[in-house]
Amino acid sequence: MAASSSSSSSYKPVLTVESINPHVPNVEYAVRGELSNRANDYANILAEGKGKERGLAFPSVVSANIGNPQQQPFLAQKPLTFWRQVAALTEYPALLDAKLPDDVFPRDVKDRARHILDDVGSVGAYSHSKGAASIRKHVAEFIQERDGHPSDPEMIYLTAGASAGVQLLLSILIAGPQVGVMIPIPQYPLYSAALAFYGAQPVRYFLDAHHDWAIDVDAMARQVDESRQKGIDVRACCVINPGNPTGSCLSRKNIEDILKMAHDKRLVVMADEVYQANIYQPDTLPFISFKKVLRDFEKDEATKNIASEVELVSFHSISKGVSGECGRRGGYFELTNISSDVEAQVYKMASVNLCPSLQGQIGVDLLVRPPRQGEPSYELWKHETQSIHETLEARSKKMAGKFNELEGIQCNEAQGALYLFPEITLPQKAIEAAQKEKRQPDLFYCLKMLDATGICVVPGSGFGKMPDLEQRKVFLRTTVLAKETDEFVERFGTFHKKFLEEYA
Repeated sequence: MAASSSSSSSYKPVLTVESINPHVPNVEYAVRGELSNRANDYANILAEGKGKERGLAFPSVVSANIGNPQQQPFLAQKPLTFWRQVAALTEYPALLDAKLPDDVFPRDVKDRARHILDDVGSVGAYSHSKGAASIRKHVAEFIQERDGHPSDPEMIYLTAGASAGVQLLLSILIAGPQVGVMIPIPQYPLYSAALAFYGAQPVRYFLDAHHDWAIDVDAMARQVDESRQKGIDVRACCVINPGNPTGSCLSRKNIEDILKMAHDKRLVVMADEVYQANIYQPDTLPFISFKKVLRDFEKDEATKNIASEVELVSFHSISKGVSGECGRRGGYFELTNISSDVEAQVYKMASVNLCPSLQGQIGVDLLVRPPRQGEPSYELWKHETQSIHETLEARSKKMAGKFNELEGIQCNEAQGALYLFPEITLPQKAIEAAQKEKRQPDLFYCLKMLDATGICVVPGSGFGKMPDLEQRKVFLRTTVLAKETDEFVERFGTFHKKFLEEYA
């Protein structure tokens, strides 16, 4: 018999903020927070044609807070034709036998779709938990061609974006609240958020803003020692190269020193290399993978043991580069020098999630095996990818140049990735106004700018780079993806000048 109910029920909700996992309220993810929510509200108001009625002083929202290149209508990077053609055929294989012109589905597009379908069967079916075997084989070939060293497909896991891979590895690495993981400051907030969720200890190492965000490896080593003396079991070091949010690139010497330090201090290296195709100074600062540098140590008898002993996990993604396929959720990680017993546990945990998205996996295949010269799709693919890369580089340089023309702003030119991270000196009255609102000064500045211009960026504190109140210096991160770059810099410059006047 069903229990009776009445309007005076004494039922109390099971789920409250006090009863849920206590780590969840500690998780923060600044790129989608208060600023982003307000920007979305403004975008909805403008879409309804009520901007003037609601007092908005701008015609559009500029979403410069997140690296989401194909976001419509704000960024609107066009998808690569080859990718979408292959994806269409894998979604609806009947088109393979349809009598359509070759310019709709060129021969190499059909060949690629057939090859993928021969392995996966249907994009509606589960694949192997590590990902489709043929795609992992292609990833291994890509890595070997890139680095000049062998890669084992069985040590490659396809994932739902690099973020899923990072979280999977952290979930295995973190054995309790005493475990520490080194993260750069400033850092992409995935890392601090994941550590907060797993209840682990962030061990921060600081990048030098005034020397192209250089890494002081000796200081990192001291930080490991000091943290261990405090009882923190420091187990891993996360490195983002090219950098997010800094746009910096590591030299070979930087990478060598980090790997030597990791060997000396017994640290797993987690190399986030999702921006490896976004390089703007290839002659002086080309992308060099941690895997390549690690294996290159084999050439010298004095460092040979480093090559075979340092535990390395390398991550890549289809969300960045020139593809910008964020919504497909595709990525991979490669395990290097990880014990077979631990690899078995990684496989088990990957199996719990059954498999990553099949279209994400297909995206990885297209990332690592683009059209080759002489194939029907090559010329269009080359034109599209070069155009995107040149556009991103030009926007980056233009925005950095305009920032540096403004009073109180200093901005390093991006060496890679999709971001700029300018430093801003605020008037003391602005600091005091922020304190009255009980906000960080960088968030105060960013909210004022959003309200005045529709530009949405992320305060530096969201990446762990806290305001220096004594020097009155704050940071913010902006993407270089806005299609209205000229309008962006004009709106930003106008706002900044008025802000300085208002709080002078």
